[in-house]
Amino acid sequence: MLDLFSNLSPSFLIIVVLISAVIMVNGWTDAPNAIATCVSTRCLSPKKAIMLAAVFDFLGVFVMTMINSTVAQTIFNIVDFGSDSKMSLIALAAAMASIVIWAVLAWKFGIPTSESHALIAGLSGSAIALTGFSAINGSEWIKVIYGLVLSTILGFGLGFFITKLIEKICKNIDKRKTKGFFKNSQIIGSASMSFMHGAQDGQKFMGIFLLALALLHGDTNLTSFHVPFWLTLWCSLLMTLGTSIGGYKIIKTVGMKMSKLEVYQGASADFASALSLLTASLFGIPVSTTHTKTTAIMGVGASRRLSNVNWRVVKEMVMTWILTFPGCGFLGFVMTLLFLKIM
Repeated sequence: MLDLFSNLSPSFLIIVVLISAVIMVNGWTDAPNAIATCVSTRCLSPKKAIMLAAVFDFLGVFVMTMINSTVAQTIFNIVDFGSDSKMSLIALAAAMASIVIWAVLAWKFGIPTSESHALIAGLSGSAIALTGFSAINGSEWIKVIYGLVLSTILGFGLGFFITKLIEKICKNIDKRKTKGFFKNSQIIGSASMSFMHGAQDGQKFMGIFLLALALLHGDTNLTSFHVPFWLTLWCSLLMTLGTSIGGYKIIKTVGMKMSKLEVYQGASADFASALSLLTASLFGIPVSTTHTKTTAIMGVGASRRLSNVNWRVVKEMVMTWILTFPGCGFLGFVMTLLFLKIM
């Protein structure tokens, strides 16, 4: 196990601050997706929903890491920064800076960008700037493509299917009698989504943190690692802090602007996205929680008619997703060249 306190150098402090900032920004931009529908349908107040997200984010990070840490390993191995640990650490710091800049810009405009895609793009751009295109690990990167396809198909398809199934089962039941059941179901669904957000995104950032620690110790060929409890706790606390500071803008866009949802529809979206994330996590595929939740909401909205979905908001989000890989990758490339020049 890598010892956190054996190298308290300035570079250590810089990389800890940057990675911590990225984790907190993830709380701004990704964690609110888990509770957006629960807030928009008034099942929970924003304050209670954030508390719910905090508890289940932590449980997701902790439990899934014990069961299956392959998502963290995928991120750990997705690029190769080369054999010079000092230069690698500078490039990793530049990648983190580029992700913070990209995510904060998207958050400012209330657009739920994918922190997962930004992370992968920033890492790739920085590694290319340092050692060229050979730095990209194709066998790990292909999992990102699988994740894009999987989250889109499963998110939309399950959202559509679960909504239709509920409507068919409850067709002849008085709507007023089901209100309490679906309210509780949505709270459970939001808790499940928060759990899976921690399971997916928590592991990604723990993988980066452990990579930074390995580089600090001069180990550029580490093939396996142990995730310490303090890191699980630290990631969860930072995500929670980020959600409490800036989450409402994303909640408004995802839960209120994209499609007007009833309580049972919100529950459908939550369970659909949680199931999609669970499937991806068990296979070690890094997927975007934002992408998964928003496509699930699209599927729920489209289950009645396509006009139920605010396609203008969807178009803005899709454009952000498309631009994230080249945009954040280029930003990571440029920031790395800049950091190498000044550090």
